[in-house]
Amino acid sequence: MDKLTALSLSIGVLAGVATFLAVGPLSGFFFIWAATIAWAAYFALGANEAALKNTIICGIFGVFMAWLTAILLTNIPSTAVLGFPLMAAITVTVAVVVLCLAARLPQLAAIPASVFGYSSTFAYLLQTPDQLTQNSLLGVSFSNPLVIISVSFIIGTYFGQFSAQWAAKMTSES
Repeated sequence: MDKLTALSLSIGVLAGVATFLAVGPLSGFFFIWAATIAWAAYFALGANEAALKNTIICGIFGVFMAWLTAILLTNIPSTAVLGFPLMAAITVTVAVVVLCLAARLPQLAAIPASVFGYSSTFAYLLQTPDQLTQNSLLGVSFSNPLVIISVSFIIGTYFGQFSAQWAAKMTSES
């Protein structure tokens, strides 16, 4: 079987499995959209062992940086001298600069994966009612973005690895 067909079949079938899990038994514990972002990051970073490690480590680092940024944002009073919008912009600016500068450490060098984790976390926080709150951010539950987005990223990265391995197996058997 040619490479594209094998990869298309493996990704398609595993996307169906991931969807079943996300809307079925793992609903509320696993987000398909965050998983597919990590899945794509795995392929974008080379679809190899280094990509697996970098997607997970840097993705979770990005989630952590967004979580920390969100905590800081929830502590900005609406009466801040510079106003909330400007203070929020400054907070995000500093956090993203730190996120990118962290790439000086070899373990955090995959900036795209870090940004995907950061963006996924804010997507969850800004689109899900009552999540951008101290209770959600500091709570010990699966609704905490530090937990649920990290778990979704890990699962998605492994789905990427499994799809690449399966496609390689289907290609080599022909």
